Amino acid sequence: MNKFVFRLLVILMSLSLLGIIFVQVYWFNTSLEKSEDEFKFHIKQVLGNVSSKLQKKEQYAFYNKYNRVKDSTGKIPQKDDLLEYGYYQRNSKTNETIIYSSSIIAEDYDIFSTFFDKNADSIRLKSFSTKRKTEVFNNKSFDNPGIQNKDIPDVTIEKTGDVDILERAGFEIQYKDIVSNYPIQDRVSKDEINKLLSNELEEYGVNTPYEFNVYSNGLATKIKSDHFRYDKYSTYSIPIFIDNDGNNKYNLHVNFPQKKKFLFREIVGITLLSIIFTLVIIIAYANALHQLMKQRQISEIKTDFINNMTHEFKTPIATINLALDAIKNPKVIDDKEKIFRYLQMIRDENKRMHAQVENVLRISKLEKRELDISKVSYNVHQIIEDAIEHINLIIEDRQGTITTHFEANRTTVLLNDVHFTNVIVNILDNAIKYSPDVPVINIYTENIKDFILIKIKDQGTGMNKTAQKRIFEKFYREHTGDLHNVKGHGLGLAYVKRIVEDHNGEVFVESEKGKGSTFIIKLPLLN
Repeated sequence: MNKFVFRLLVILMSLSLLGIIFVQVYWFNTSLEKSEDEFKFHIKQVLGNVSSKLQKKEQYAFYNKYNRVKDSTGKIPQKDDLLEYGYYQRNSKTNETIIYSSSIIAEDYDIFSTFFDKNADSIRLKSFSTKRKTEVFNNKSFDNPGIQNKDIPDVTIEKTGDVDILERAGFEIQYKDIVSNYPIQDRVSKDEINKLLSNELEEYGVNTPYEFNVYSNGLATKIKSDHFRYDKYSTYSIPIFIDNDGNNKYNLHVNFPQKKKFLFREIVGITLLSIIFTLVIIIAYANALHQLMKQRQISEIKTDFINNMTHEFKTPIATINLALDAIKNPKVIDDKEKIFRYLQMIRDENKRMHAQVENVLRISKLEKRELDISKVSYNVHQIIEDAIEHINLIIEDRQGTITTHFEANRTTVLLNDVHFTNVIVNILDNAIKYSPDVPVINIYTENIKDFILIKIKDQGTGMNKTAQKRIFEKFYREHTGDLHNVKGHGLGLAYVKRIVEDHNGEVFVESEKGKGSTFIIKLPLLN
């Protein structure tokens, strides 16, 4: 996969993920707004019902009290005809005459003012009723039906009844005028409002705490709950006890202190599922992106490894071919000293290639847990001395020095001498390779609690922070362009890490570009 395709794929995946997140956020906001609109609608319905029931309850109580007082007065009401209506019809074929009359009668009741807490002696209230009469005359004619006649009708039908509409309208007007001057505490109680609100909210499914207060001309009254606090966002109001002119003196304010919690609770289930699924997508995306980048890095590292391996094998193969060509030379074939020299050169180059192949195989066996590592107690200082002996010829060839500073008093560790010697040799070999000048290496040991620290410090090129994080990865080598002045395959330090961890130890590096590196190995002591 080339860089352009890889970048395009990452950009498209990132845009898709951002789009999913945006849609989820938009859906959440829309759901919250919809939930709030539904909440407002229900609260308006609740408050409207409460206001209507308060008015009706007061009206019914007043009406019942009025009827009881009216019936207990014992007075005969004054009756007045407000309106009379007449209808005359004659059938010429049957010689039948029908006269219909209807009248509305107003009855006035004088009720003592103490009933209404008024200063006047009495108050006059009206009650309305109707009287309807139908008269049928057979074989009689009337020149003027509107004039009262003295003939007895053949059929007479009389009906009386109440005029509910007029009576209700008149009573409502009178009632509102009378109670408009009552103080609010005489018209409604805190418990009445609380009960009505509780019932209505339960009916509409609004199960959240509430507080209320009745305001009179913008000022709070004593008809309120214990913890009412006005808040513009969560407080709703409605007029109560509207007078005949459509004006209102009182307003009922209801506050929902846990409104946000209630709204979130309505959508919390689907929101949690949405968040979980979005997180799964984000994690999957991050993991996929990480794997893509890792695979790309592995591909690059393997390419570098193949290039380096090819270069490493090319030189000894070329040397062997040259040595074989030289042996075939008639001038050399009789010179035993030169033949032995060329044979030794072939042997050395063969050992070098064999060592490189063994290094690769060793890492492979370590990964598959096929490498047999038996451990016995050893003196760490002795292992370090053996490793220095292995590398001594190379350090002398570079005219370098290795200085030991053994300050650890307890040095017995459970380890495998062969593999741990290879660990020290690999680190020392790296220190020599990456020292452009004469290699100067110092080895320190010290005890910290039940551990021994081995520090191998060089004065080489050092490495940056990125290289320090990845130096122990298999096949990883710090980029040096196309130069092959430093030989290797990026396997030595990966082998070091695997062996040290197999010994229950730790290995890490401290380095600064241009100032050298210090490799630190921490191993548990054998008690």
